[in-house]
Amino acid sequence: MTTYRQILAIREFRVLFTATSATVIAKMMETLGLAALVYAKTGSPLLAAVAYLGGFLPQALGAMTLLSVADRLRPRTALATWSAVHATALVLMATGVLPLWAMLALLMILGFGDPVAGAISNALVVDVLPEEAYVLGRSLLNVGIGSMQIVGYAVGGIVLALVSPIGALWTAAGVGFAASLVFRLRLQDREPRATGRASLAATWAGNRTLFSSSSIRRLLLALWLPASLIVGVESMFVPYGGKAAGALLTAAAVGMLIGDLTIGRWTSPETRTRLTMPLFLLLACPYLVFVLHPNLAVATGIAFVASFGYAGILSLQERFVSLVPKPMLGQAMGVVGSGQSTMQALCAIMVGGLAQVTEPATAIATTALVTVVVTLALLAKPWPKTSGEQLSGGSPSDPPNAAEPEASSREG
Repeated sequence: MTTYRQILAIREFRVLFTATSATVIAKMMETLGLAALVYAKTGSPLLAAVAYLGGFLPQALGAMTLLSVADRLRPRTALATWSAVHATALVLMATGVLPLWAMLALLMILGFGDPVAGAISNALVVDVLPEEAYVLGRSLLNVGIGSMQIVGYAVGGIVLALVSPIGALWTAAGVGFAASLVFRLRLQDREPRATGRASLAATWAGNRTLFSSSSIRRLLLALWLPASLIVGVESMFVPYGGKAAGALLTAAAVGMLIGDLTIGRWTSPETRTRLTMPLFLLLACPYLVFVLHPNLAVATGIAFVASFGYAGILSLQERFVSLVPKPMLGQAMGVVGSGQSTMQALCAIMVGGLAQVTEPATAIATTALVTVVVTLALLAKPWPKTSGEQLSGGSPSDPPNAAEPEASSREG
């Protein structure tokens, strides 16, 4: 399977693509609206960063306690229900009855449950596609996400300029309810991936299995840290660009879209592996120019060029999926997603705190330098051509050999 057209011929993937795209649009409008609302009321870059990515912060707690649920729920029911719950929460925020602290608290509560929904959705990509089509399908989803980020930021920016941040929240809620309907009415009703009772012990056992592998530990750090630091940089676009922040965010989304389209569609696994570190360096280095306080046009170009580097994540995702036992794939994808989200929130708060005592441009350039150092530390050592190890263990309810991964000699 070598073309996007062949991937889109798979009906269930089309449904997942459509619903995921709708949730991304809603999320972009939500984050932009909340960040603008908080910054307008407080003038604080730190609180704006918290509003921008604050819902990601509790995901580490959700990953430590809830992720065994991800493999034990029916995907269609879980995704439809959670999308509706999230949209209902946005309606509550948009009514204006909540003070700012309560809105931020509700954002944190939603973040606690988001890892489970993300884990189910990401694992479903593996279920609906042939193994050899995973990277191409993942790339296409990333292209869709990038495109919908553009739409979400563009629509959110228009609503923000013409109406208000509250209007952006109302629009996000409506799109969220639409995504819930797509999941409910169009997605195939699949059985849970694993059996047995979900519990805190089962979550911890699965997480211990993952972290027992040195290859997976390194992969997780590489998936979590460099890109999250740059997301922290992007959390400063509102304080740096003001009402024009939508242009910066849109440029970043376009760059990410083109990067995923190019690397996912026209490179081999071996080439993706070789490009991983250069792409992550590209993600960081252009932002060093912010030490010169570039104008909006130059800053927009920087965001566009740098975001091409997000495509470096594709080869790491491919390697990760090849190492994880199928019965715990949902939990494993949840660990990746929740770790990324939590690190993004922590990095946004870190960058916002630095901007609080310096200025947004200085915080952006400093974080870019840190990202270069972290990237070199994590990716300078070559990846082995084969995994060289097998995970042992798995969920307590799995049969003894259920957690053994399929042998893989895949490079990339």
